[in-house]
Amino acid sequence: MNQHKPAALPNHNQWLQTISHDQLASTLAECVAAQLQQALVSKPRASLAVSGGRTPMAMLQQLSQQPLDWQRVDITLADERWVNEQHNASNAALVKNCLLKNNAAKATFYPLYNQAHSAELGQAHCEQHLNNMHWPLDVLVLGMGNDGHTASLFPLCPALPVALSTQGRCVATLAPVEPTQRMSLSATTLLSATHIHLHIEGAAKLQVLEQAIQLQDPKQMPIYTFISQPLSIHWCP
Repeated sequence: MNQHKPAALPNHNQWLQTISHDQLASTLAECVAAQLQQALVSKPRASLAVSGGRTPMAMLQQLSQQPLDWQRVDITLADERWVNEQHNASNAALVKNCLLKNNAAKATFYPLYNQAHSAELGQAHCEQHLNNMHWPLDVLVLGMGNDGHTASLFPLCPALPVALSTQGRCVATLAPVEPTQRMSLSATTLLSATHIHLHIEGAAKLQVLEQAIQLQDPKQMPIYTFISQPLSIHWCP
């Protein structure tokens, strides 16, 4: 694994680079499993939050095969589009198809979507449901968009100030693209995780990361909130 860390990244960020998408998926899955295993040594349950999208699919499939006492693991999402699992944009459907199978089929999954008419109306129920999980998160795997958003914390979103400051577990937000209604774990909830990973691929995402470091403004590029804290960045060209 190449350890040549880009000069722009803060010293408190760990840089983990591989040569291919498949190798990155494998090494990150092994790392997440090892950290969950470490948590289970001293606690009755461990918890994991993952992100949706195309980038993590291979990693989630690799993670599903890791030998672990999965029946003691709680899994949720960093964020969700406000659609049911039959919708092709559902992150819950992706997690069920890619992660909640093989060895990980015994894990307990806590979706963020419920039957409320809107994310805003469903927020209280979502928060109540999430309270049944083990907190704080032991492991968190974030992604990042080309606009510098992470989870469903979008630049200039009306709900962003609340999402960055609330002590609540989750917050209803709006995305600039369809489906616009989202539910996201709050920044406080995300940052409380024991181990935080950022999973990105390609030169364009690296440029976004460097731009966020230069701007130092979480309202314009919410990922900066997380870069400014210790986290592990996993990247391949």
